Amino acid sequence: MGKLFIVATPIGNLKDITLRALETLKEVDFILAEDTRVAKKLLIRYEINKPVISYHEHSKLEIYEKIFDLLNQDKNLALVSDAGTPLICDPGSKLINFLINKNKNIKIIPIPGPSAIAAALSISDILISEFTFLGYPPHKKARKKFFENIKSINYWPVVLYESPYRIQKTLLELKNYLGQSLELIICRELTKLYEEIWRGNIEEAIQYFNKKNIKGEFVLILKRLNN
Repeated sequence: MGKLFIVATPIGNLKDITLRALETLKEVDFILAEDTRVAKKLLIRYEINKPVISYHEHSKLEIYEKIFDLLNQDKNLALVSDAGTPLICDPGSKLINFLINKNKNIKIIPIPGPSAIAAALSISDILISEFTFLGYPPHKKARKKFFENIKSINYWPVVLYESPYRIQKTLLELKNYLGQSLELIICRELTKLYEEIWRGNIEEAIQYFNKKNIKGEFVLILKRLNN
């Protein structure tokens, strides 16, 4: 059987890639990419010429079977997401589950590297011996329960992801469910040209980020609540 490498790629700055990741991408037979257009920007930058196969959360069963067949033909594959470490709020878990159910002896090898969570936590003023990561809040269904449950979490800080389209809505709901004394760190556009790291309370955040056409993905670090 071939090997499947889970390769972390830059979250913004294309220089944030490890030598081992580049070596792996150059040596595998095929690259599985969440968005082939995004992946090719990185591959062109580092002069890597490998066949790229589209694999994402909506891929049909035929793609899963094709990936398994390639591994069964002793081909080595690399899985990359659009940015950061695959499977962390990105496609990949369904594929790994499918492959392991087909053959539990398939070798799946992590190639660690950039991660928005690690980058954000590394600049916090909080002792990070433990934390809770919740990913993106639900868009509609279960959203109320999602925010209600944060207050009962035992392991703080709590880290969320959010898109620019829902950041204001999420901040208002955090204030509603957790109170106006909530302190937080908000990271936007990490490692990119307009990188921004903001610190303050929830009321200040609502006012500050109440802008039109705000861009970039967000990482929110919620500090421990004062009970």
